[in-house]
Order: sequence, then structure tokens, then C-alpha cells
Amino acid sequence: MSATLQVIYPVAEGTTFDFDYYGSTHMALVGEHMGDHIASTVVTKGLAGGPDVPPPFHVIATIVFKDQAAMGAAMKASGPVMADVPNFTNIQPTVLIGELIGS
Repeated sequence: MSATLQVIYPVAEGTTFDFDYYGSTHMALVGEHMGDHIASTVVTKGLAGGPDVPPPFHVIATIVFKDQAAMGAAMKASGPVMADVPNFTNIQPTVLIGELIGS
């Protein structure tokens, strides 16, 4: 069964997020250090939470792995990726580890 990792960056007063750095530099680090274990990745930039409602999240990154073992291997290689987070945001991201049940 495919495993998923979602990294969610909520919007709150005083939070900052450098979308350019995230897209160009941080995601390149994800590919460099974890890419061999990743089946697919989708990154969504929040635009709105509904009509005339500001977005509740800056970004939600969804990473899909073949299985739990692949995710475990990726997480073991993720040190440089995690160390890079303060370079683009002051947010402590929320993480959801799951199982893919539809696509």
C-alpha cells in the first residue's frame, strides 16, 4: 500500500513563507536527498479557503511513496531537507503520515 507524507504550512499572524526559495531550492533538496524513494510529489500553494476567504495554508506538500519502507528510507535521508526549513519560513509545519486510499 502506498504511503503518503503531507507537510502543511498553516497561515497565522506573523508567519512568513518564501515561495520562490521553496520552489527552487528547497524542493531541489527534497529531490536530491529523498528523490530515489519518492513515487510522486504534489505541492499546492494556498490561494483561498473559499469565496472571499483567505487561504488557511501557505503550502501543502504531498509526497507519495511506494510503501512504508520507502518512506522510512526517505526520512532517514531527510536531514538536510529538514535543516533547510528555516531558510524559507518561520512556521513549524504540521505533518500527516497516511495511506493512499484514492487518486
